[in-house]
Amino acid sequence: MSAHGLSLDPLWPRAGDWPPLGADGADLTLIGIPTQDTSLSPTGAGATPAAVRDALRRYSAFAPGEDVESLRFADAGDVPSPDGPEGRERARAAMAEASSRSRLTVAVGGDNSLTVPAALGSFGGDLGAAGLITLDAHHDLRDGSSNGSPVRELIEAGLDGRRIVQIGIADFANSAAYARRAADYGITVIRRDELHTRPLDDVMAEALEIAGAGGGPMHVDLDVDVCDRSVAPGCPASVPGGLAAWELRRFARLAGASSLVRSLDIAEVDATADAPDQRTVRLAALLVLDAAAGLASR
Repeated sequence: MSAHGLSLDPLWPRAGDWPPLGADGADLTLIGIPTQDTSLSPTGAGATPAAVRDALRRYSAFAPGEDVESLRFADAGDVPSPDGPEGRERARAAMAEASSRSRLTVAVGGDNSLTVPAALGSFGGDLGAAGLITLDAHHDLRDGSSNGSPVRELIEAGLDGRRIVQIGIADFANSAAYARRAADYGITVIRRDELHTRPLDDVMAEALEIAGAGGGPMHVDLDVDVCDRSVAPGCPASVPGGLAAWELRRFARLAGASSLVRSLDIAEVDATADAPDQRTVRLAALLVLDAAAGLASR
């Protein structure tokens, strides 16, 4: 048995325990941005990056048909105290450094406020041409600065709303005012109900086309509260009727497969509020690996 209580098998190498990001770079770099202080609901999401690293050890880096095992993985560690103006700047700078040396950077939160420094760091000075796709039950267009405002904050920083696509927006989880605000910004909204009748691959192809129209870098926000509450009890705002786990995993793989996608974030998982079987944290870890499988297919 390993120090983590897991079996050891030289023919079944485990994922995770990736080396620090070095000067020679990596194909995929994991970075923790444990934001939680401005969450609109009480959360212990700051504990999630460490929990996801532990959960990665439960899986292998093998996916039939994709050469994931040959990818160079790295871990850039956690950004210390990433909340507030100074913390956000630390997170942006750390994300920029990781993205400059990686084909794909995956930021693990933390609440959804991490999307602002994660995207800004990844975009660098190319914000005008950049695109954003969110998998989220919510518009995240609130006033102020919280986990309910990252999309509005990115637009105010210079991101063109016409290159933002929001997938999975849920009924009874938003307001008419914020729906109007999304329309005013030119955001493309694909509601949860539409996903019952459309192939997911077609939805993501449309989103990539719209968000990538500027030819610049793209960031994908995987807010796990887009999932059904039965599979994401560790997300404070998840609701019954959300996406299935396999659906969000498919979106993560398709995002990783796009050459325009420079970065992803995984947000709103509170490891301290998860079910005893850690199903939400384990899903978050699988999102990292699905993004890697997509990257391997490029």
